Amino acid sequence: MKPIQRAAFIGNHLPRRCGIATFTHDLHRAVAMARPGLETCVAAMNDPGGAYDYPAPVRFQIQEETIDAYAEAADFLNTARFDVVSLQHEYGIFGGKAGSHVLSLLRELRMPIVTPLHTILAEPNPLQRAAMDEITRLSERLVVMSQHGATLLRDVHGVAADRIDLIPHGIPNVASARRSKDQLGVEGRSRWETDRQALDRTRTDIAS
Repeated sequence: MKPIQRAAFIGNHLPRRCGIATFTHDLHRAVAMARPGLETCVAAMNDPGGAYDYPAPVRFQIQEETIDAYAEAADFLNTARFDVVSLQHEYGIFGGKAGSHVLSLLRELRMPIVTPLHTILAEPNPLQRAAMDEITRLSERLVVMSQHGATLLRDVHGVAADRIDLIPHGIPNVASARRSKDQLGVEGRSRWETDRQALDRTRTDIAS
């Protein structure tokens, strides 16, 4: 297998304000920092009527409800000869019923697709099931963020376990509030008392 030299990301992107936009931005940035020699780009999804001042990594924009834009995006990615595409999947960010417009893009791509799945439904309706089944068929790897998500992919959509990668999505463990108070020497004091103590220390530092 040849080394990956070009990677593209599809999804919402900052400055659009939504969780997927932040995720795509952070994922792209992390990959680019980890592999400085890797050529990367983002194909950003635009909501109806949306226009954004995107940063340089966003090299292509897809209008959510414009079906032809998906074919144009596939042509752009194929012509640029990207080695892999990462698709951020959430039903609501793509046009068509159950976000089915994105399927026309995926079917035309000539490189492996890795798809982080941000929503996996336990009881999808027929349109949602059809869209997800086709995405799982077209994707080389599927990324989930919880064991429950992996179980749903296997049980609801029949995806083999060896095609699923679990990468937890969350925040690191932090000390409890009680333990933090112990470390700071303020155990047993109210928040008001703690804030007042900090203010008094600040005033003393300024006076000295």
